[in-house]
Amino acid sequence: MRGMERSFRHRRFAVIAVAGAAVAGIAACEPTAGGLNSAAVAVTTDKTGTSTLERIGFDVRWLSCTATTSAGNATKSPTKASVATVDCQGETDSGQDITLKGKVTEERSGSCVRGNLMAKVDRKVVFEATVLGNCTAKPTSSPPRPGGPRPTVTVTVTETVTKAPDAPDK
Repeated sequence: MRGMERSFRHRRFAVIAVAGAAVAGIAACEPTAGGLNSAAVAVTTDKTGTSTLERIGFDVRWLSCTATTSAGNATKSPTKASVATVDCQGETDSGQDITLKGKVTEERSGSCVRGNLMAKVDRKVVFEATVLGNCTAKPTSSPPRPGGPRPTVTVTVTETVTKAPDAPDK
C-alpha cells in the first residue's frame, strides 16, 4: 500500500513539474508585441506591488499576479503600444484580502511598471498609481531586430589541472 502511495506522490509531482515547465515555456515564447510580455508584467507587478504595500504599512503574507497582453495589429498600427491587464490577489499577515488590478503599458527590467493600477485591502482603496517601482532601469525587452534574433556564440574553455607530485620524505 505504501508503495502505491509513494508512486502516486511521485506521479503527482511529475505532473505538476511538467505543467509548470509548460507554462514557463509558453510564457517565454510569447510574442512581445509592443514590448510587453505577460509573464514579465505579472512578476514585476507582484514584486513592486508587494513592496509598495509594505512601504505604506501592510505586512503582505502573499501576493500572486496574472497578466494578459493585447496589442493592435502590428501591420495596421505599429505605433500602438500593447497593454497588459493585471489581476493580483493576496493576503496580509492579519488575514485581510488584497487585490491589485489595472492596466500596464510599460514594464522595465523587473523593477517598474507604468499604467493605471489600484490596490485594495479588505475592499478599501489603499493606493492608486501610474508607476510602481524604479523606472530609471532599462526595459526588459527591446524592439525586434530586422531579420529576427541573431545566434549567440558560446565559448568553452577547458583547463586540465594536475596535482604536483608530493615531495619525497627526507
